[in-house]
Amino acid sequence: MAEKRILVVEDETRIAEILERYLRAEGFATERAGSGKRALELWRAFQPDLILLDLMLPEMSGLEVARTIRAKSDVPILMVTAKAEEVDRLLGLELGADDYITKPFSPREVVARVRAVLRRSGGGSLRPRVYRVGKVSVDMSAFEARCGEAAVALSPTQLRLLAALAKADGRVLSRHELLDQLGEPYVDARTVDAHVKNLRRRLGSCGAQIETVRGVGYRLRALP
Repeated sequence: MAEKRILVVEDETRIAEILERYLRAEGFATERAGSGKRALELWRAFQPDLILLDLMLPEMSGLEVARTIRAKSDVPILMVTAKAEEVDRLLGLELGADDYITKPFSPREVVARVRAVLRRSGGGSLRPRVYRVGKVSVDMSAFEARCGEAAVALSPTQLRLLAALAKADGRVLSRHELLDQLGEPYVDARTVDAHVKNLRRRLGSCGAQIETVRGVGYRLRALP
């Protein structure tokens, strides 16, 4: 199996060197970018399987980098931030980050998060099954979603969220249940709202099928 490629975007040289050393020791191939502009250059040239993206960067912020990449690619993004405010975390998730980790962190924890995101996004463990609810269909073997006949570009996290709702067969799922199925049981449950908001927007007219059940959670239903 070919080694997975990780793009480390970090302007603090010492931290970047440590992360690269740990990732390479675990069998990953790495490239490093010390600025937002360089990150975009390497994203195009290196074609990474995952981007480890610091929020605070010179020339161009991590959020701007994520926004630019998400407009054209669903490559998994693990956001790194020194800021603990919830607004930063939610904003990163709304822009399509698949997970985030806050500084200071253990390099071993970063490697574990990288593996978890790659496992959730790639999928040999995903069951080859198609789920259909109304006009929405999710094919986990092909890793794609559709609204009617139109393909919908979703990030790995958004696709897993939609699949969880679809296979619940109309049952309401709480925010905590959804976080468990997304592999994010320790994240604030309100981050689910950010995921759902972004998912509805991506689904276009089919976004109305995701119903908010006040005080409980969400469900996917066919419209009358």
